[in-house]
Amino acid sequence: QVQVVESGGGLVQAGDSLRLSCAASGGTFSVMNMGWFRQAPGKEREFVAAITWNSGRTYYADSVKGRFTISRDNARNPVYLQMNSLEPEDTAVYYCAADRRAWRSYSSNPDVTDFTYWGQGTQVTVSS
Repeated sequence: QVQVVESGGGLVQAGDSLRLSCAASGGTFSVMNMGWFRQAPGKEREFVAAITWNSGRTYYADSVKGRFTISRDNARNPVYLQMNSLEPEDTAVYYCAADRRAWRSYSSNPDVTDFTYWGQGTQVTVSS
């Protein structure tokens, strides 16, 4: 059974940093691209960042470029999202996701339809 579990969310102040972690099990995640998405109340789930299976390429939404960094450690399984210079607009539930299609690359930023397995999400709240 495939499981994706996020951790590391919390309440921080504007300008602070936070690191989210994602652990996946039940599948060969070392060959899958991984992504982070977020959903704020009343809004659709939106792409944040993604990383290819071999860390050869990363993708970022314009709104987080230069502030967030996605990375992965296939030996230990987790995927990380380092979030710096957080803003109140970053407040959302953050979801980790895996693309079950092995060894893929994307021609542009992926979207929710590219990902198969999803975690339950972790809340990030940034106060002003």
